[in-house]
Amino acid sequence: MGPPGAGKGTQAKRLARRFGMRHLSSGDILRAAGNSGSALGRSLKSYMDAGELVPDEIVVEIMAKAISDAPAAQGLLLDGFPRTVPQAEALDRQLAQLGRPVEAVLVIEVPDELLVERISGRRSCPACGKVFHVGSLPPPPDGRCDACGAELVQRSDDTEPVVRERLAAYLRQTAPVIDYYANSGRLVIRTDGSAPPDEVTERVAAALEKLASKA
Repeated sequence: MGPPGAGKGTQAKRLARRFGMRHLSSGDILRAAGNSGSALGRSLKSYMDAGELVPDEIVVEIMAKAISDAPAAQGLLLDGFPRTVPQAEALDRQLAQLGRPVEAVLVIEVPDELLVERISGRRSCPACGKVFHVGSLPPPPDGRCDACGAELVQRSDDTEPVVRERLAAYLRQTAPVIDYYANSGRLVIRTDGSAPPDEVTERVAAALEKLASKA
């Protein structure tokens, strides 16, 4: 868990590879469901196309199926879900039936101003997907992708006003999920996401190895 731009996706992929876990990204799963043509997928897509918040019950139903279908010999790593307390409560009920309780919650913490700088500075290629950053990975002077030549763009949800709105939504809707897990006795591992990505990975991996040794 963590706010937009904290590096959740990057760390989830690294940790899943390192520990042999199955990585379940809610964004990937919901996009696939929306394009599936199923009745549930069409319902999901109608909300997404309208820019509306997808109801918890639809998100939970789709994620519950993905979790049930996923092989989990080495465990599951959920990325981007749950995002609200009702989703977390529904997930607990689902996992209780499967005998797969949430064992730990990883929270990547980054100051808001750094997140605004990280996200609003991104420039991406609409053709090949390559990403630049005006501060840490400057785009070519002509504003075109050096891989395919397409003109780079700033995504509409990467502008500073939208980023601040996303951070406020996270604080309002998702941050309480961390308290929910902490208050219910789950291990909450907090780490500084402003550190270099490799350092974050090693710090979190050490915490998870310690947890695994107690299993």
